Amino acid sequence: MKILLAIDSSTASQYVVNMAAARPWPSGTLFCVLSIVDMRLWNGLPQLIEDAQREAQFLVKGAAEKLTQSGHEVFSEVQLGLPKKAIPECAKQWDADLVMVGAHGRSALTRLLLGSVARAVLHTSYCSVEIVRPGPTPSTPSDGMKILLATDGSECSAKAVYSVANRPWPPKSQIRIISVVDLSIVETQSTAPPMYIEYPESVLESLINDARTRAEDAVRDAQKVLGATGLVCQGETTPAGEPRTFILDEAKAWDADLIVLGSHGRHGWDRLIMGSVAESVAMHAHCSVEVVRS
Repeated sequence: MKILLAIDSSTASQYVVNMAAARPWPSGTLFCVLSIVDMRLWNGLPQLIEDAQREAQFLVKGAAEKLTQSGHEVFSEVQLGLPKKAIPECAKQWDADLVMVGAHGRSALTRLLLGSVARAVLHTSYCSVEIVRPGPTPSTPSDGMKILLATDGSECSAKAVYSVANRPWPPKSQIRIISVVDLSIVETQSTAPPMYIEYPESVLESLINDARTRAEDAVRDAQKVLGATGLVCQGETTPAGEPRTFILDEAKAWDADLIVLGSHGRHGWDRLIMGSVAESVAMHAHCSVEVVRS
């Protein structure tokens, strides 16, 4: 596995390094610790760029040493550029499997600030992305992790399930599988003006039953995949509703450390579609979120 850690001098980035060093990873995992010297900060002050580069070198060296002490293979790199563009490009050139980037807080304001880099990385990276943030009661991976796996039974959700199944997790970790009975089509019909209501009651009932069956099948399929690897998990189908709301509420109520879910696309318009659930969860969750791409 190839993991790119995109860091800066913030406390959030230090948390990314600490979590990456403390978690178990597949055998042979290689880390790249990357820091981008943001050229926008030194516009008109080229004489200070060398100082910024030296500071970045010191930063990535310290992070690399911490990962090496944890038994991981690591190399580090410093580049000049714009972080929101340089990070995804480096991940693509290196053929990374996962980019880990820090969130700078959980408040509404910091979520807006987060959008400038982490959101851009989430949108434009061709690999999986984890936005790392401490939960409301920060713990270390050695205490076990609470992982909420959201699935809708689609191909992209299947990739998220296999991603969780194929990675080691700390002892005592708990995995909860959740699938929301998505009634967005039904709700659209019920709230539309009368002239636009097309489905009779019997058809709506059929749609509801189909949605519930898909959710139940998604949970059952995920349990089979995870169970085959020896991972202990529990699954549940939530009441009918809007997926992003239920995923966020469930993660918060359960005090999850990590939410894992699949992305429905990687290119152009697909990225906008992805934003409807995966991006919303990633930007508004109280804990870390990994959006899985193949």
